[in-house]
Amino acid sequence: MNDFMRFPTAVLRDPAIDAWLESRRADLRNVATPWFECMRQCGSDVRELMHDRMPTACVDDGAFAYVNAFTNHVNVGFFQGAALPDPAKILQGTGKRMRHVKLRPGEAVNEAALLDLIHHAYTDMRVRLATR
Repeated sequence: MNDFMRFPTAVLRDPAIDAWLESRRADLRNVATPWFECMRQCGSDVRELMHDRMPTACVDDGAFAYVNAFTNHVNVGFFQGAALPDPAKILQGTGKRMRHVKLRPGEAVNEAALLDLIHHAYTDMRVRLATR
């Protein structure tokens, strides 16, 4: 339960993230930005940093989610995604821990399900940190 990534350099608001978002192609930026904003708004303990060239959201220093833009899609990813409830079955990936949701500009997304995943990932990390 306590096996997770920690980033002690995470800060309240990292200007590098806004710069990264602004540097993305407009259609991808318009997909990525609102979801990262949702992560930022999860709680007053949310911190952020660029990790592996991806905007990453943390609870204090424990990473819970990220966004990344590719050529034709955006991933909203979860560091402990394999442990998250996913009744809508929107998570992709088969790794030991990480999962993501692939979003394409112009395609519908189950917004309620993705928002639930973000909130569950945030809450899950708070629990992991509290039991450490």
